[in-house]
Amino acid sequence: MYRKAFVKLAEWKASSRRKPLILKGARQVGKTWLMKEFGRQNYEKNFYFSFEKDAELAKIFATNKDPYRIVSLLGAIKNDKIEKEKHLIIFDEIQECPDALNSLKYFCEDANEYHVVAAGSLLGTLLAEPMSYPVGKVNLLDVYPMDFEEFLGAVNPPLLKYLEETPPHEIISIQHTKLIEQYHDYLIVGGLPECVASWAEEQNSGTVLQIQKELLSLYENDIAKHNKKIDAGRILLVFKSLVTQLSKENEKFIYGCVKQGARAREFEVAIEWLVSAGLVLRIYDVKKSEHPLKAFEDFSSFKLFFFDVGLAKCAAQVENKQIVLDSDFQFKGALTENYCLQQFHANLENDIHYYSPAQNYEVDFLLQNEMQIIPVECKSGGNVTSASFKRYRREQQPELAIRLSQLEYKEQEDMINVPLYLADRINKLNIVFKS
Repeated sequence: MYRKAFVKLAEWKASSRRKPLILKGARQVGKTWLMKEFGRQNYEKNFYFSFEKDAELAKIFATNKDPYRIVSLLGAIKNDKIEKEKHLIIFDEIQECPDALNSLKYFCEDANEYHVVAAGSLLGTLLAEPMSYPVGKVNLLDVYPMDFEEFLGAVNPPLLKYLEETPPHEIISIQHTKLIEQYHDYLIVGGLPECVASWAEEQNSGTVLQIQKELLSLYENDIAKHNKKIDAGRILLVFKSLVTQLSKENEKFIYGCVKQGARAREFEVAIEWLVSAGLVLRIYDVKKSEHPLKAFEDFSSFKLFFFDVGLAKCAAQVENKQIVLDSDFQFKGALTENYCLQQFHANLENDIHYYSPAQNYEVDFLLQNEMQIIPVECKSGGNVTSASFKRYRREQQPELAIRLSQLEYKEQEDMINVPLYLADRINKLNIVFKS
């Protein structure tokens, strides 16, 4: 499967600023496969070491700080010689060996001619802790679930080729219909590689659903296994409340939905843990729709979404029939927003926000492109009218406004209707993000 992260990995390999690289991301987003496949394609050999599968590897790092000695010992374990630049050293599940994580500092300072990549489960929570990794001595790469474009490349390459070669306003109706059908499939399958691979091979939604259920259980087990100072029970309560939070008319996170009478101080750290682990996506409300949006974040007003829309569908127990037939159901709007945020999160540089200055007045997303603030409305069904979106355009008069929906691409007087299957390519539409 093609992953956009390959481009970033190639840039890392060629960079004059190359340091040991840490891949961050939730479990099962494809970090191990990416490292191995990138090494296979770009180096003469991979030298792969998993600290979870072989706990005794930790002894090498406990007694050695010299990276050359470490390389020599690792080569001896593999009955081979690890060569500079020609070979890729892969440290997987590195969170299981803090000494190995710390050794990346010495590789950077003393042996940077060796190419080293590392990854681990819930590594973001470890990196969030002060002095837990060599600050400034590593490069970081975020890895996300497969976006819609990557999904399409795995399940329908000819349709992806058409999408890449055709300007949005020239997409014909029959192809638009096919792409909307694939968008519906993506809501069912999501972007986790195991689910996508299963769907591409079998087209069996029952198998995909079983994988998703197993993954949700895996993440809940990880919470209990990996957190240290934080009460795992509180983290689980927050994680399990996401469906309820997103099912409300106002999706703003309410602590009382986690536990009756709950207060922010009880669950703030649990939320930070989930965000650092990559298991939830958080967006803040802003008090002003002005550049820079970051300066106007309201930390008391935010929303939490699943990091993968397929898991959101599974957790909410949405029936596939409702998605395939494009029926109306309680969770449909939230599922669409979760999809859009997932695409933005993986493909846009700046943080995503929303705008809710008054009761019954909310804009789904605000995107920042340089000085430009772009309001975005996400519509799940046939009714694409929105009083809030219309009011924002009237009062703020933005240079550009975007409505994502199942309608075909159309440029209107004060906004552009962009099909939902182009959400991950929104930064590639010249009319949207002008250079």
